[in-house]
This record gives sequence, C-alpha cells and structure tokens, in this order.
Amino acid sequence: MTWGALTGAALGGAGPASSVARARAVAPGIEYSEFDISGAHGVTRAHLLTVDLRNPHVRVGLLHAGVVAARATVSQLADAQHAVAGVNGDFFDISEAQHPGVEVTGSAVGPAVADGHALKAAVPRGQRFGPPLPSDASTEDVLGVGTDRTARLDRLSLTGSVSAPQVRFPLRGLNQYALPQNSVGAYTSAWGSVSRLRAVCGADGDRGAPCSRNTYEVTVRGGRVVATSSTPGRGSIAPGTTVLLGREAGARQLRGLLLGRTVQVRERLVAESSGVPYVFAIGGFPVLRHGAPVGGLDGSASAVRTAVGIEKGGHRLLILALDGARAYRRGLTVAELAVALRGLGAVDGFNLDGGGSSTMVTRSPGAGSVTVRNHPSTGAERAVPEGIGVFSR
Repeated sequence: MTWGALTGAALGGAGPASSVARARAVAPGIEYSEFDISGAHGVTRAHLLTVDLRNPHVRVGLLHAGVVAARATVSQLADAQHAVAGVNGDFFDISEAQHPGVEVTGSAVGPAVADGHALKAAVPRGQRFGPPLPSDASTEDVLGVGTDRTARLDRLSLTGSVSAPQVRFPLRGLNQYALPQNSVGAYTSAWGSVSRLRAVCGADGDRGAPCSRNTYEVTVRGGRVVATSSTPGRGSIAPGTTVLLGREAGARQLRGLLLGRTVQVRERLVAESSGVPYVFAIGGFPVLRHGAPVGGLDGSASAVRTAVGIEKGGHRLLILALDGARAYRRGLTVAELAVALRGLGAVDGFNLDGGGSSTMVTRSPGAGSVTVRNHPSTGAERAVPEGIGVFSR
C-alpha cells in the first residue's frame, strides 16, 4: 500500500501525489489536510486532522447530544458544542430488525466519558454492532485523553453495586442498550427518554436472541425505592433518580427491594492500564499498538473508515476519515488502515465506526458553522450518537 505526501513530505517512501493539498490551519495547534492512499482495492481519499495536545489552547472532547440514547449529525453536534473540528465516533445500535416492536436506542457500543464524567459502560461483546472484533479486542476498549493531556489506548470496565440492609449485589450495566444476562443495570438522566426494553433483549453471545420475559425495574430517589414495575419503562429520568433494571436472576434480586426500602447505588468506570483519570474517552477497537498492527485484523473487506492515530508520547493525535465519494468508495481494509496510520507517524491506532457514518468537519476561521470535508458515502450525513470534537480557546 502507498500513500501520497502530506504537506510535501514523502510518507513511507511514496512520492508526492498530485491531488495532495498542503495542510491548512484550522486553529493554532490544529491542522487539516487531504491526500490519496492506494490500497489493494484502489485509490481512496483521506482527510486528516492533526491535533497538538501540547498546545494549551487545544483540547478534545466527546461530541454528544446531551444524552446517551439520542443521535444527531456530526455537523449538528460540533456546532452545538462550538467545536472547530470533529469526526464521528463509536459503532452504535442502528437497527432492531431482529426484535420487531423494540425501539432502536441509537446508543453507542462502548464506554463514554465526557468532561470527566462517565456517561455509559460497554455492552456485552455478542451484543455489539459493527464488524468482527480482532481476537484480543473488547467492547471495553477506548481511546482516551487523561487529565495529564496525554492520549492513550485503554479499557474501561464498570464496577459497581446495589446495597440495601442485609442485601448487596453487583451492578453490571450503566446507561447501555444491552445488559448481560442475569444482571442488573443502572439508568440515569444521562440515558435519555428512549425505552429501556432493548436492554433485556438478546443474549451475551447472540444479539438476535429473544427479549427476556423475566424483568423488573426499581426506581430509586433520595436513597429510597419510590416505584417498581415488572416491565422496562421509557421517558426521561429526573436528575438525582436512578432506575435499576434487571433481567432473569437480576430481576429476582430487584424484586426483594420493596417500596420505601433504603438503597444505595454505586458505579464507576475503572481503567485497566492508567492511573490517570480520563476527561474524555470513546469506544472502538485498536488496530495498532506500539508501532505494530494488532493480530487478527481483517485484510479482505475494504470500506470507508474513521480512525485515530496517537504519536509517540501521546501528545499528538492523527484523526483520519476516508472519503465516501463514488470515486473513492473502495476504502481500505482494517489491516491497511493500521499500516496507513503507522505511515503517518502513529504508534497506536484506534478504529471507529465507518461506512455511512464516516464524517469529518472543520470550521473555517471566522465561519459561523462547520463544513463537511469528506463526502459521506450515503450522500448525506448520518445521525450518530457521539463523536470526537476538537476545541480551541
């Protein structure tokens, strides 16, 4: 695979491509450029944001619609949060064809952290949407930036509990569209107003398995049970209120929490490899670690893709989105994507949602709104639950 030059410098031994544009400043510490990459299935156009986290005026954050179970286009999300650039994020619950009558949540697969606050945890591996994961990948994989302004790849797992007098059991879900079998999950005001029914459908190893008929909900406010229900509910959850939803064994545990009973719910996302708190984190899966492609990457299926590379030291991000215009729609395989990120200077690489979701936007100096820089493959921007926003003070 070869790729054209970025800002006039040859990458990976390839010569300059005639279609390469020089990098243009979006804001101090943030540059945008585009160039061609030749993969096994043809030439594709790449759009690149280079983000210098060492610049004190630059930060990255989670673009989202205010709640987990809601979607908007990358342009809408970026404009609403005053980002100067952005791309789409994690894979998400996009269709419930296997569960007729069940509302599509539009919620992302993996964990999400915004402004230092955990919004959601990961769904079980068998419940995810998206291409097959590499063998050693997990739905808990994230790309994150810590309070030390350093980007890294990590995993965020949920730890939590539900406690009442003489009763204690684990919490295994937080604002996610699918709960593990036999578990209890917590839903807060960050979830949104969408029905919670999808959370009890499918099985840990089969997204299309039937919805559970053994369910129970408990609403906790002010540290006490204020309502119960035998079926998952819908509607906005007030701040300071937690809805506990259980399926199978989890439902049996919740039935023991009677009205008026004192209940304490604790939950947090725990990082596997970093002791630094995350101010931003988004789900996806690694394709490059320590300068080498991870094992088990698919090298046959080409597609339009979005990904992020991290340069050595973690202080520089390479945010890449391929073009979905007809002339470039062949895209890259995941294996080629890893090589491309390495060729651009990344030592770690992370794959995000692609296809019709792949979108990159930037704001021109003085403009009131962002502009879409690539061509979405469906002809228009797709509404997504989250993205990566780049901000400049």
